[in-house]
Amino acid sequence: MNIIIHSTLKSLHKSQIILEHLSNSQFCDTSVPPYYSSIGTHIRHILDFYECIFNMNSNNRIDLTNRSRNKEVESDCGCAKDYLNAIVEKLKSATFSMNESVVVIDDLGLGKTEIAYTYGSLLAQANSHTIHHYAIINYIFDSLGVVIIDTEFGYNPTTPKKSELN
Repeated sequence: MNIIIHSTLKSLHKSQIILEHLSNSQFCDTSVPPYYSSIGTHIRHILDFYECIFNMNSNNRIDLTNRSRNKEVESDCGCAKDYLNAIVEKLKSATFSMNESVVVIDDLGLGKTEIAYTYGSLLAQANSHTIHHYAIINYIFDSLGVVIIDTEFGYNPTTPKKSELN
């Protein structure tokens, strides 16, 4: 299996662990400042990003701004598991080449723009994006008193470990 797909599946597996260990009320708790976002909104956002990759439009473009934003996914762990499983299956059965070029539409803050990518670079960005949202989820966990035993959760693989800093 391609290292990019394999890494992505490893990262997304952490979502499965979250979904198996949280209640729906924990999943959609929006009590944590300063953003008052829920774990569910972050998981839904992560999965929407991947779903966009598999929804090329009629102009052969991948539009990262055209997300489904399904409220049920962000409020129900079962629905989120189904969405996650669908994304995982699409990744496992993907037939595109990592070096294949694709045009991506995104909004970087000044309106929509088209950007040349390869599928590999887009999936690598999606994986980094996932880890970034896991870091935010980790802050929510801490505030809610939720403990997930995973010392790598929310850390980019290139982040120095505390022992490496001394």
